[in-house]
Amino acid sequence: RVDRAGDEFSSGLRSYEQMTDLALTAREIVDRSLYMVLGTADESGSPWVSPVYFAVSDYTDFYWVSLPDAQHSRNLAARPEVSIVVFDSSVPIGTGQGVYMSARAEELEGEVLERGIEVFAHRSEEHGGRSWSADDVRPPAPRRLYRASVNQHWMLDKEARPGDRRTPVTP
Repeated sequence: RVDRAGDEFSSGLRSYEQMTDLALTAREIVDRSLYMVLGTADESGSPWVSPVYFAVSDYTDFYWVSLPDAQHSRNLAARPEVSIVVFDSSVPIGTGQGVYMSARAEELEGEVLERGIEVFAHRSEEHGGRSWSADDVRPPAPRRLYRASVNQHWMLDKEARPGDRRTPVTP
C-alpha cells in the first residue's frame, strides 16, 4: 500500500483516526504558535535558518514581514524553495511535536500583497501587535511582506515503526 507521498507504509497501516489526529495536532500547533523557523539557502547552497513571526491562511500560505536585506530575504530572492518548521518549545523533553513543511516563498506585490497584509495584520492585532497596512510593506517603507506557499506538510508519527517516521498530513 502506498500513501499519497508515494512512500510505502512500513509495518501496519495508519488508521483514518490516527491520520486525523495528526492533522488536528498539526492545526493546533500552527494555531498556538507565534513563530516559525524558516530555512533558506543562498545561491551557493549555504543554509540559513531564521525565526519569524507569522500569520497563516488555510494552513498553506504563511506570511511574514521582514527587511529585504535580511539574510533569509536575500536567500529566497535567489532560491525560492524553503523549509519551515513550527513547534511548541514549551513542552517537556521527549514530548515535543512539530509540523514540517516544504514551500516556495516570494516577496509579495500588487493584489496578493493586499490580501496577505490583511491576513498578517489580523493575526498581529490578535496577539497584541501593531496594525499593518500595505503602505507599511511597500517602498519606501523599510519592510516587505513575504509568503511561503506550502506544497507538503509532515509530522513525525510516534506510532510508526520502523524507519523514517515522517508522515504526510493535511492540516
